[in-house]
Amino acid sequence: MSQIEQVQTEYQQFIEPFQSLILSTANDKGLPNASYAPFIVDEAKNFYIYISGLSTHTRNLSTNPVASVLFIEDEGKSEQIFARRRLTFECSASELPRETQQWEQIVEQFQTRFGQIIEAFRGLPDFRLFQLAPQKGRFVVGFGAAYNIRQDDLNQLVHISGGGHGKKQE
Repeated sequence: MSQIEQVQTEYQQFIEPFQSLILSTANDKGLPNASYAPFIVDEAKNFYIYISGLSTHTRNLSTNPVASVLFIEDEGKSEQIFARRRLTFECSASELPRETQQWEQIVEQFQTRFGQIIEAFRGLPDFRLFQLAPQKGRFVVGFGAAYNIRQDDLNQLVHISGGGHGKKQE
């Protein structure tokens, strides 16, 4: 198996052990907020988060429907703290209307994954379901081993080569 095939396989499996994602949002003035949320993901790599309307990130997503999500290797498992494996996506966000067929299907998936607490959340009117649709991403597996995720195919990686540190690669 070639190096790119190995990295491609690692990318496909990277988020499997995660139950939550790190979420970055910004309010209408551009002020950032970092948080986290339990998630589910579909085959198209859309992430879904079921979150309280009382939280800052929910208000931010409602007024500024963009987010960044991060999955990062546990510090204790990392060989090098400066080169932790990580996956980031820039996403557009949209709220799914309650009581629709799609909303019901996604919330059922949350209940299957996270248990009875979701049943309690269903009865709380402030809980809202958002879809985070990746627009582009990056997978970093070590020093000099960074890959852009193809915008036209979120399943394919493109190695970032040349330029060295400090030079922007897109």
